[in-house]
Amino acid sequence: MEDCISRREHEEFCKRMEEEHHRQNRRIELLEESIRQIGSIATSVEKLAMNMEGMVREQERQGEALDKQSERLDALEKEPADTWQRIKTKALDTAVGLIAGALATGAVIMIAQYIR
Repeated sequence: MEDCISRREHEEFCKRMEEEHHRQNRRIELLEESIRQIGSIATSVEKLAMNMEGMVREQERQGEALDKQSERLDALEKEPADTWQRIKTKALDTAVGLIAGALATGAVIMIAQYIR
């Protein structure tokens, strides 16, 4: 009987075990709450990633439309310069044609005077 413990020791042991169970249960509750919060954060991050993916697709689509619009705008901006360049080329061609025609006419007239 020397291994037996007194009633008071047994009650003290039970009291301490109950306190330990209470502490452990509180720690488990805190861990469960943390796990719920982590799960909520993971869900939010997943939704955010999906929204970001949609925004990237929309930006790409708008970028393509902007590129097309930019190309059209460049063509419109270049049109007056191209027109002016064509006018200058035609004027130069006309001037060269007039000079060449005058020289040819002068040469024909000079030849016709020597032939008579």
